[in-house]
Amino acid sequence: MNKYPLWKNLLILVIVLVGIVYALPNLYGEYPAVQISATRTTKVDRGLLALAENQLKQANISYVSAVLDDKGARIRFTDTETQLRARDLVQKALGEQYIVALNLLPATPGWLEALRAKPMYLGLDLRGGVHFLMQVDMAAVLKKAEESYVDDMRRVMREKKVQYLTVTRFDRGGVEIRFRDGAERDKGRDILRKELPDVELVDADRSGDFAINAKMKQTAVFEKSRFALEQNMNSLRNRVNELGVAEPIIQQQGQDRIVVQLPGVQDTAKAKEILGRTATLEIMMVDEEHDLAGALAGQVPAGSKLYKMRDGRPILLKNRLIYSGDNIVDAAPGFESQSGSAIVSISLDARGAAINQRVTGESVGKRMAVVYIEIKSEPKLDEQGKPVLDANGRAMRVSKRVEEVITAPVIRSQLGKRFQIEGLDSVQEANELSLLLRAGAFAAPVEIIEERTVGPSLGADNIAKGFHSTWVGFAAIAVFMGVYYVIFGLISVIALAVNVLLLVALLSMLQATLTLPGMAGIALTVGMAIDANVLINERIREELRNGNTPQASIYAGYERAFGTILDSNVTNLIAGLALFMFGTGPIKGFAVVLCLGILTSMFSAVMVSRSMVNLIYGSRRKLEKIPIGNTAWKETSSATG
Repeated sequence: MNKYPLWKNLLILVIVLVGIVYALPNLYGEYPAVQISATRTTKVDRGLLALAENQLKQANISYVSAVLDDKGARIRFTDTETQLRARDLVQKALGEQYIVALNLLPATPGWLEALRAKPMYLGLDLRGGVHFLMQVDMAAVLKKAEESYVDDMRRVMREKKVQYLTVTRFDRGGVEIRFRDGAERDKGRDILRKELPDVELVDADRSGDFAINAKMKQTAVFEKSRFALEQNMNSLRNRVNELGVAEPIIQQQGQDRIVVQLPGVQDTAKAKEILGRTATLEIMMVDEEHDLAGALAGQVPAGSKLYKMRDGRPILLKNRLIYSGDNIVDAAPGFESQSGSAIVSISLDARGAAINQRVTGESVGKRMAVVYIEIKSEPKLDEQGKPVLDANGRAMRVSKRVEEVITAPVIRSQLGKRFQIEGLDSVQEANELSLLLRAGAFAAPVEIIEERTVGPSLGADNIAKGFHSTWVGFAAIAVFMGVYYVIFGLISVIALAVNVLLLVALLSMLQATLTLPGMAGIALTVGMAIDANVLINERIREELRNGNTPQASIYAGYERAFGTILDSNVTNLIAGLALFMFGTGPIKGFAVVLCLGILTSMFSAVMVSRSMVNLIYGSRRKLEKIPIGNTAWKETSSATG
């Protein structure tokens, strides 16, 4: 009656053993580490790692391990004081060409890593890290959109053969289109309304001029702002992911702000550098109509701008954007077939391809420049060259826009959706450039308006308090169950421990991020999971009071309590799924732990506990009584009943 087949017992044993293996990495903690990452013009190789190790050995700084992987070089240390000393030493030895940042890396043994067993990620409140609140410049979004509309208006009116005088964008916003006469103005207005439905057109005749004022409709303004915010979030997410920061949190806050949290990153300045290092391309035509010498003398022609090539040579470009990195769909490094030099193959979207095809078709024989733009975050220095500190004593940083012309080749034929960027120094630079371009450019400038650092000691304190509260609750439940239900209570406690074990293993296998709300979910799961065993034990006691034999009471207790357990857990699961679907941030983290805890509690409370009861009592043919509190079955109970 109360026996599991061998295969079912073995299945439960295997599940518990797998849970133990995948929960183990969470017990080993983390090592303070120094992470070395390359910039666009540098690379991290074994020679660089050997140089860093040699500097540490000369300074008598001991370290646990030094490894090189696809995310750079990582050196682990035993304590944070040694980590800080090592970071300063390595940064001084390598120079500013490399990113040397503080980090935390898991101390998981090699044999567990071979089984792909990893600890669960810890959120900012548990692990420590940096928190940024970033403001998106929506005025720049609208300016960029209006500049794009100016080009579209000129193109449409040229294609439809509408004669116009000028198309001018005002600094305060809005566009003015001037025509020769009223008939051309009416014709242009009708065509523009049809071709550009997002633009609102109003006649503006004054002093004999025939003009139209154009501005974006409110619906278009809202849509452009929303798209810019989403693109900036995607760019930040891709850039952080490419640099190997584990489980970043990037969320929208309000209409024009983004929250960025980087757990495990301890160096605020380097984190700003990580976020600031985004890049894009701008394609412009070379100004071959004006004298370069005059521009160098300070007489830059109107509508042009002076740039520098990568080797320092000056070049004069027309200050009119043909298309930018926003139109880049993909970027991949490669080699030029004839010379073998490094290149980056660019793929454009439909709009960029159409513009590229039209402009290059009209400009065969002329030069087109590829301008590389990178936004970096650098320390703010005073007149003596010393870092400027804020009110909290931290070094202030400023954004620096670096622009250089990668190449300015002659257009030999009409280009389309795909083209190549040549003139790169190395394969490493081609890889870095393609990585930055794939990560995407910001659709609008962003500014860090708030920053916070959560130290690892505070995170460790939060972890200690969270686990302390969980284990206190577990111990209180264990004492109550042992006193009230005796042996069956102890079996329930073991099943509860298996439930917590499997929950931690699942979170680790899924590489979920555990936060303080998640730890609250674990504590709640401990309290909820014991309910199922209480229902089972009370049902067994009720069957005994009704005069059934111990074996029949055990069987009936598990079978008849299962329906009630299932109903209660399904209703809790529905609530947890609703929290996950409609909640954000901490609420979602709580919901994930809650839902997984419901599933593991169903398994442990029913199958694990019954398996142990079956192993202890299932083989006994003459079972006179069972230790389940103050209710015991006797042979005379049915006769006297």
